[in-house]
Amino acid sequence: MLVDSHCHLEYPALATDIEAVMARAHAAGVGLCVSISTKLETFPRVREIAGRFENVWCSVGIHPHEAAAEPLSGAAPLIERAADPKVVGVGETGLDYFYEHSPRAAQAANFRAHIDAARQTGLPLIVHTRDAEDDTITILREEMAKGAFSGVLHCFTGSQRLAEAALDLGFYISASGIITFKKSDDLRAVFREVPLERLLVETDAPYLAPAPHRGKSNEPAFVAHTAAALAEIKGVTAEELARASSENFFRLFTKVARPQ
Repeated sequence: MLVDSHCHLEYPALATDIEAVMARAHAAGVGLCVSISTKLETFPRVREIAGRFENVWCSVGIHPHEAAAEPLSGAAPLIERAADPKVVGVGETGLDYFYEHSPRAAQAANFRAHIDAARQTGLPLIVHTRDAEDDTITILREEMAKGAFSGVLHCFTGSQRLAEAALDLGFYISASGIITFKKSDDLRAVFREVPLERLLVETDAPYLAPAPHRGKSNEPAFVAHTAAALAEIKGVTAEELARASSENFFRLFTKVARPQ
């Protein structure tokens, strides 16, 4: 079984044909998906889709792009929603200095509020970081010193230094379809060094479709291509990669019930 640990099933590209999307995922061996929240405003829709499928779970969070539109003064709004039985993670949150759709201070404040929510609920933190490695490392280290929490750097595209810092904090690292892109040799080199027991796979659907579907709308079924590429990078069979990444997922996302 494969797990798509990060997708956005409420986005129109997937939601308008969600039954067929999930059927294709099942046929591809994807036994479970986590649909990731990016705004509190749209969280009810994320939750509604998760509620329609036994093997779909969700998170609650505010993407760094939305930090200015949805500023948090504390963790309470996240903690309240995290009590829902279908909510298994906090995020996605973090820092994005590539686009900077929200001021850096607003992103950092929301990031810390999400960390507090993850710490208080015991749910894993789902981190988005782009062109913000120094500040991401600093915030994670500062917050970890205040009290432990778990998490994953999703759709990892960073440096060896960022990967090592995350691993030192006990985090997991998630591979997306970007590892299949021709120009991703440096990224593949980083993943080659990440221990197998700390790896997850994801689509980030409907974005970042892996080869051979690059340029198309991504969907959970395509995580099989990412997993196959990651298996080749790690020098293991596809079956070993599927087994290891799924075990890692359940070790991190402890609130998720294993499919029977």
